[in-house]
Amino acid sequence: MPIVLALLLGLSQGLVVAAANASTSTAPAKVDKNSDKAATPQCPALLQRVLPRLQDEQPQALCQYAGRVLLVVNTASFCGYTSQYQALEQLQARYAKAGLVVLGFPSNDFGSQEPGSNKEIAEFCQNTFNVKFPMFAKSAVLPGRPDSNPLFADLGKKTGQTPQWNFHKYLISRDGQAVQSIASKVDPLSPDFIQALERLLAQP
Repeated sequence: MPIVLALLLGLSQGLVVAAANASTSTAPAKVDKNSDKAATPQCPALLQRVLPRLQDEQPQALCQYAGRVLLVVNTASFCGYTSQYQALEQLQARYAKAGLVVLGFPSNDFGSQEPGSNKEIAEFCQNTFNVKFPMFAKSAVLPGRPDSNPLFADLGKKTGQTPQWNFHKYLISRDGQAVQSIASKVDPLSPDFIQALERLLAQP
């Protein structure tokens, strides 16, 4: 009789342990609802805007470029610096995998050197320089105009420098906090410019 009782007690304890293990294994795992958000760069205030793109004037959210180093340039088709399109395209091709995105903004503010329509500008960029980096619809880049570009307004406030001519450049860090203002005459492929760009690309 003692032997039978011991066997029954052992069997009972085994069932309790098995049930506890089963309960533990089937418990649902906790899911961090913020895990996806942590993996996605937050959009800085500077990029929280939607602007029409050049080729079809469809709205384009700048937040898609969050986490990238941005080179923002006001462009023109009939300027002495128009050949910089080629250098900008080379930069985009060379540093795209490192996180660079060049953004072009045609403007007629200086010397009336961008008189064409968005369609005409898009065709010029494609046919003359095979521009592939994102281009946005023609706008004013100087403050105080009816169609002043809000991005350039904020860049001017952040750096204390508004564009003085076509092909003025703004280098923006990945987090959108640091902005460098670079004069039109500076060649995008010059050693000093490349050094400044690579310094930003090296930052997380």
